Amino acid sequence: MRRTFVVALLLASPVLAHVVFAQDDAAKARMNAGCGPDQVKFDVKTDKKHHPAGQAEAGKAVVYVFGDTDVDNGSNIGTLTTRIGIDGAWVGANKFKSYFFFPASPGEHRVCTNVQQLSKSREWSAATTFSAEPGKVYYFRTKTPDHPNSGGLVKLVPVDPAEAQLLIAASAYSTFQLKK
Repeated sequence: MRRTFVVALLLASPVLAHVVFAQDDAAKARMNAGCGPDQVKFDVKTDKKHHPAGQAEAGKAVVYVFGDTDVDNGSNIGTLTTRIGIDGAWVGANKFKSYFFFPASPGEHRVCTNVQQLSKSREWSAATTFSAEPGKVYYFRTKTPDHPNSGGLVKLVPVDPAEAQLLIAASAYSTFQLKK
């Protein structure tokens, strides 16, 4: 019996190793898309009364992200937290109809969003690439596609600067901290 168990374990090892490496490959792919590590979680608070604007640090760009649609930030399924990452690290999070901003160094970046509670689901994640220039401001928005069956329940799309001003005025400002 003991010998059968050892043989079964040895035969299963490649399968187990494949599963472990596949999980590592998936995490690496998510980070390559701009997402941060799955174990990083945020608590988010929103303030509807204040609508601050970001100022570019010397030699950097400012990136705004709005979470302003019904499905992508959970009005239909509670108050979900949507994390935002850049180049493999989470930089913050939003709730329904809120925004925040962060600095970005010049160069090409990958920005990712995903619903924290559903983090490994492709349908609740989206990513895009953009090239930042010093002193410039970039605006993105999580958006539910018109036809969600066409590949995902959330998209990350650029926003026109004039439209972004309306979104700032209509959105709550998000502040966040890491969950302990």
